[in-house]
Amino acid sequence: MEKTSEFRTKTVEELRQEEKDLRKELFNLRFQKVTGEIENPLRIRRVRKDIARVLTVINEKSKAERGKIKA
Repeated sequence: MEKTSEFRTKTVEELRQEEKDLRKELFNLRFQKVTGEIENPLRIRRVRKDIARVLTVINEKSKAERGKIKA
């Protein structure tokens, strides 16, 4: 689990890749949950929150870029 400040240091491309990786991990965790093989069920919650953090930072960066263009 990364902190939001760590996500803010990355570029948008790196964040999109991070989101993609987290979504793959979430898919695998959900699959493990259904088959009963999951070791740490709380990991699902942490991954979901990490995805939300990444999307928040991406949104902040895109709004900042739009603000620069208008100004």
